[in-house]
Amino acid sequence: MAKEVLTKHVPFGQVALLILFSLPTVIAMSAPFASLVGTLMTVGRLTSDNEILVMLSSGLSYKNIFLPAITVGIIISILSFITNDILLPAGTVQFNKLWRRILFSTPALELEANSVKRFRDTVIVTGDVTDNTIKNVMILDKTSDGERRVIMASQAELKDGGNEGLSLGLENAFVQSSKEIAREDYDYASASFLQYWISNEDIIQAVMSVSPREMSSRDVRKAVIQKTVDVNKRANDRKAKVIIQGVNLENTLRRGPPGESWSRKPTSIVNFHRETQTLAGIYKDRSLTIHVIEYYKKFSVPFGAFFFVFLAVSLGLMAKKSGQTVGFIFGNIIAVIYWSMLFIGQTMGLRVGTPPFWSMWLPNILSLAIGLVLAVIRIRK
Repeated sequence: MAKEVLTKHVPFGQVALLILFSLPTVIAMSAPFASLVGTLMTVGRLTSDNEILVMLSSGLSYKNIFLPAITVGIIISILSFITNDILLPAGTVQFNKLWRRILFSTPALELEANSVKRFRDTVIVTGDVTDNTIKNVMILDKTSDGERRVIMASQAELKDGGNEGLSLGLENAFVQSSKEIAREDYDYASASFLQYWISNEDIIQAVMSVSPREMSSRDVRKAVIQKTVDVNKRANDRKAKVIIQGVNLENTLRRGPPGESWSRKPTSIVNFHRETQTLAGIYKDRSLTIHVIEYYKKFSVPFGAFFFVFLAVSLGLMAKKSGQTVGFIFGNIIAVIYWSMLFIGQTMGLRVGTPPFWSMWLPNILSLAIGLVLAVIRIRK
């Protein structure tokens, strides 16, 4: 991002502030894994240098080894959660405010090479970009009259229109427009040159939206409650239609042939099946599922430091030699496995319907279970 905005001649001070406001995201995500690698390297080195053996020979127990590490893990978890739940939303607000000021002065930042950019009622697909010239541009938008338009051009020259927004000078443009209801009724036209405008309001609206990941846990919980209410309301409305379809179908089957209703039986069965599928789809609301997953993720990732530290101490006590190097290698492997499990869990939660709690907390639970097993094995030796 820094390289992108610097090439557009954005002042360095504003670029530095953008990076600063982005730091809470990095800290919140990296702190648990830093504790994992750091603990593994430290305990592994102590074990390989026989320092742990000396401590046990001096009368200290494994409790004196685990307790300080776990305490540090809890502290890191709390600090990581505060960063993720307080500093991250605050940083996002400040980031969006600063980005909005930058966009007002440099709107061209919103268009990149070989990308798809969505604004309010406009989608712009761009090809290669050289300076301010964009190759192979396609624009999908909706006019104030409700018409859908597809605009294609061999190239476009991007100009900063100041307070007006962005200006695209389209060369060799082709335009097709159609009604929203009657798609078969369409018009088309071509022009050697066409001027297209994107207002600053559309640009700002595209970047000011906040995802659940950038919200506090309280705000995400409120959004989950509101979305649950909306889903239940839509489901209840749909249930009424399902019941009506079901009653009509039952009456048709009871009356039997002949009759007009009996001849419409196949259609009634199809309609009833469609309504039940629609009802099931309402309960699988994607937006609600995303918010619920992010809510559990806001707790599972920061507090993963506690589980990581416990696992790291247990693994570090197993080190024989080169504990520091082995700890670094194993720490990175565990981090990759953890993130893979989080990604798989999130994907299964969205597509398969896996409970969000288990999708986000299973890696932590496995880390704790493996750490307990290894700790018991080491203590019994």
